[in-house]
Amino acid sequence: MKKHLPATAAVAVAAVAASLALAAPSAVGAAPAPATATTTTVAVPARTVTAPAPARIRTVHPGERVDAGRGYTVWLTREGKHWNGPEEYENFRSVVDGNIDRSEPGVSHQSEGTAEGVFHSGLYYGTTRAGRVELTGSGGRRTVATLLALPGRPDWGVWYAHTPAPTGKEGLAVALYDRRGALLADLPAGPF
Repeated sequence: MKKHLPATAAVAVAAVAASLALAAPSAVGAAPAPATATTTTVAVPARTVTAPAPARIRTVHPGERVDAGRGYTVWLTREGKHWNGPEEYENFRSVVDGNIDRSEPGVSHQSEGTAEGVFHSGLYYGTTRAGRVELTGSGGRRTVATLLALPGRPDWGVWYAHTPAPTGKEGLAVALYDRRGALLADLPAGPF
């Protein structure tokens, strides 16, 4: 990460350099010029900027069942994402049927739940640089999803997360970020 000096630090550096130049002897051996400038020290507060850490992407084998918590199971095959919930009905979202454009980064979202909470899952695709998927509720509450991928990290994977049940007409946005924290794709807030 590049660090840039604030403008006040650049002024302080220039002032110190100017005072040193005035005090330095000339190249021809003349006496140093009398100091006419005063040095001003400017305090520059230290600033640390940290981007959210990327989520760890768990590599799973095709068909390997992952306990996603609260009665939900997720698994990946070469064809796409599979999941089931407490009712044990199998659901499927394809990555090969042409319904998603894997030539550009994107993210999908499916959700189901009860008054106790909501299970969210989806695909992230069109990139091998995925860092995290984050859900943001209309109240500003953020939830970082768990990421899964097949061996060799193809240009797609699966994410899942749990949130509390919505209260009223709450919306939820979903965003895909790369490993450096740059936004790759997002879905605007919508009801869930």
